[in-house]
Amino acid sequence: MKVVVAHNRYAAASPSGENVIVDAEIAQLRAAGVTVVPFLRSSDEISSLPATQKALLPLSPVYNRASQQALADLLRTEKPDLLHLHNPYPLLSPWVVRTAHRHGVPVIQTVHNYRQVCSSGLYFRDGHVCHDCRGRALGLPAIQHACYRGSRAQSAVMATTLAIHRGTWRSVDRYIALTSAIGDHLRDYGIPADRISVKPNAVPDPGPVSVTPGHGFLFAARLSPEKGLGLLLDAWRGHAEGELGTLRIAGDGPLRPLAEEVAAARADVTYLGPLDRAATMAQIAAAACVVAPSAWHDVLPTIVLESLACGRPVLGTTMGGIPYLVGDAGWVVEPEPGAIAGGLKAAYAGAARLAPAARRRYEESFAPEVLVQRLIEIYEEVAK
Repeated sequence: MKVVVAHNRYAAASPSGENVIVDAEIAQLRAAGVTVVPFLRSSDEISSLPATQKALLPLSPVYNRASQQALADLLRTEKPDLLHLHNPYPLLSPWVVRTAHRHGVPVIQTVHNYRQVCSSGLYFRDGHVCHDCRGRALGLPAIQHACYRGSRAQSAVMATTLAIHRGTWRSVDRYIALTSAIGDHLRDYGIPADRISVKPNAVPDPGPVSVTPGHGFLFAARLSPEKGLGLLLDAWRGHAEGELGTLRIAGDGPLRPLAEEVAAARADVTYLGPLDRAATMAQIAAAACVVAPSAWHDVLPTIVLESLACGRPVLGTTMGGIPYLVGDAGWVVEPEPGAIAGGLKAAYAGAARLAPAARRRYEESFAPEVLVQRLIEIYEEVAK
């Protein structure tokens, strides 16, 4: 089987779990014998584009002529069985679906966010969950609140893109929903249930895990409001210093000053700064429990999968796909400081006991060999 994998990589300055997942999935498919033809663009390319393409960049989310021509040439040359789309913005655009269909190639899309409806893709703004654009022909609230990159002009382009491509999205042959929560989102959008397959992402197996329990809690994510760092620190400060052991914070983002401030004020909190993946995995293995206190409908936080792979239980919130991922390998609480404070206390007492369950959950539900076979089955269903 031959598959074109299309993805607009996020900029290197904004580390993306989605980039990691796409790279891993390509490697896993090739190892399973699938011929993968990457069709990749990167937001890092924008600064080096010719002046004419830069001038047209604001329209790129709607239609990118250069990408459509390149894709058409690729499809004519390679004659793939199908196209698997991940992120189309900004340099691919949803028009790749139309281009593939024009060449008789069916399209599968893995849905990593809520951007069929929400311009930011998060269902989150100004520190709270937001569904203001749901059910609207045009997302005027997104423009009013400058939801896309903090710009009303860019938000207007994205809202218009979503309106123009509503029919495009509804023509996708099969959607891969990373969790049941994304499946619900797609059905609410009008996608029939028989065109939705639930298949989470896989992360590479780190190999044998330590049977020795780790120490302390780890938060490793973008330091932004939707990831819940503020909620976690409010909950942590509700306990006496040292009562819960230690908390290590890894990452970067707008809440970095908050992380540095709390780390300077409390001996039981350490700010590690931004880490690469190898260093992050080492920190996960060293922890007793990983915390994923998301305040938004987090689709499928990679840190949860990496924690389970390392045999480390997770304390998460009830948001998005987190309950689906955590299962019986941790604790799930409401996204508010009091509930997280109680969850921290329970995790401090029971993390070592749940470590075997975490690794078992990874092996049974999220290991590459399990999920790549499921993906190939979906490919075969659609290709027929």
